[in-house]
Amino acid sequence: MGKSQTLKKTIIFILCVFLAILSLMPFVIMIVNSTRSTTEIQQHAVSFIPSKYFSSNLKILLGKSFNPAVGFLNSLIVSVGATVLATYFSTMTAYALVVYEWKLKNAFFSFIMAIMMIPAQITMIGFYQMVYKIHMTNHLSMLILPAIASPSMVFFMRQYMKPALSLEIVQSARIDGAKEFFIFNQIALPIMKPAIATQAIFSFVSSWNNLFTPLILLTDQKKYTLPIMISLLRGDIYKTEYGSIYMGLTLTALPLIVVYLLLSKYIIAGVALGSVKG
Repeated sequence: MGKSQTLKKTIIFILCVFLAILSLMPFVIMIVNSTRSTTEIQQHAVSFIPSKYFSSNLKILLGKSFNPAVGFLNSLIVSVGATVLATYFSTMTAYALVVYEWKLKNAFFSFIMAIMMIPAQITMIGFYQMVYKIHMTNHLSMLILPAIASPSMVFFMRQYMKPALSLEIVQSARIDGAKEFFIFNQIALPIMKPAIATQAIFSFVSSWNNLFTPLILLTDQKKYTLPIMISLLRGDIYKTEYGSIYMGLTLTALPLIVVYLLLSKYIIAGVALGSVKG
């Protein structure tokens, strides 16, 4: 029995290591290719040995008509702003659906579920017309404010909050004289940390990688986000500099890795807490 369990654990360990290597391989190839020339990449697309063209690729990237540093800052502003608004207000909406009793609560939740089924591309024409009429086409705020309404995040937060938040604690806080916003900010939000961290990662990644909406709303180069700038690297009709493209992709991926590393401990804590409750 002991030998079979050891063999089983060994197989699982080997499988996990293999999957980890498989997951990390695209990032390694991307980072290595950012140090290689276009000719090297065209001859051998996959390589694990860094080359000597890092500085020349960086010069090509910085020599374009746009400024990658500005794009990085714009993407950071949009992604952080959208993530904060989406997680906070989605958690607040979920709190209202779980804690309060009101007539149209079930109908409101059904409405949110129905909106989840509508693709964002369908509403983009109407959204663009509205933004154009109010003269806000080149404002980063138009990429941030719509994040307040995030149906899928509301659904996730509600499902997590129902078993996690005890209504007795809320009632006790009310009896002690605590205001509703105090209860939400000081009691509900700390309990929701694992769920908020999980959704924050998804929201940040989605906003950071978003190319479709910024490409439609932004025409001023000073407002360009990093994905737009990376897409423009392929616009040279004479030669595509693949090394600089991989350099740009590496710069784009680095903040996502940092955000995941910062928030992963909350996700692990949430999984551990769920297993203890189960």
